[in-house]
Amino acid sequence: MAAVLEIQGLSVGYGRKGLALDNVSMAVPQGGIVALLGANGAGKTTLIRAVTGLLGLHHGQITSGAVRYAGQSIVGLPSHRLVRMGMGQVPEGRLIFKQLSVEDNLLVGAAILPRAKVAEGLASVYALFPRLLERRQQAAGWLSGGEQQMLALGRALIGRPQLLLVDELSLGLAPLIVKQIYQQLRVVGDTLGTAMLVVEQNAHLALQFASSAYLINRGQIVFSGTAAEVAASPAMAESYLGGKRTQAPPAAPAEAGDAAKEMLS
Repeated sequence: MAAVLEIQGLSVGYGRKGLALDNVSMAVPQGGIVALLGANGAGKTTLIRAVTGLLGLHHGQITSGAVRYAGQSIVGLPSHRLVRMGMGQVPEGRLIFKQLSVEDNLLVGAAILPRAKVAEGLASVYALFPRLLERRQQAAGWLSGGEQQMLALGRALIGRPQLLLVDELSLGLAPLIVKQIYQQLRVVGDTLGTAMLVVEQNAHLALQFASSAYLINRGQIVFSGTAAEVAASPAMAESYLGGKRTQAPPAAPAEAGDAAKEMLS
């Protein structure tokens, strides 16, 4: 299957601090869901910054390698242009506009849509996350952490991106809320064919959601394969789980998110 995102030999540095990424290669296939796993400081967020055009804001630079989106080199392109090309991002920490209403936050994401498509975009997000519809006139800063994450996702999804990058979705959220959000993301993948690169510290959760995964440690990819292969790998046990082996995750239930699928159909 053709790759919507292809990274080849990517190295990234932050001034005199040395390389944060060293010769990293990976790919996200069209319509595929890929997890990028690793501990704090492994290089996950640096990779996201390099892909989304935000590396310069953090005083980093690509020293070698290539990044291609839909077959086109995107090294050096600004983030707003990448959004218009069909790339959506949910950053770590959500970064919503807390003083604006829920709907106004979504309208920021809808700025790339033709005016005639904005209402349709809002309706699709509200179908996916009904709680946002209930709170659409409320200031975003008053939402719970889970609702703010839904809002950040909705803002990224309203433009129907071809590729969605999600950075630490589960951070600071209750397990039940995280499970519900991941179920809705599966609906997005199944219904719209959106490819996803999911960055997670919660390996067990990510491997239940993704079909394949890459394990990064100290700026290098140390293992890759299917979710089951990565979960059972010695590299996972040694570098991520402190030597404890983990079993391959169970398959997600086929009926997950059926109600939301009906709402989107």
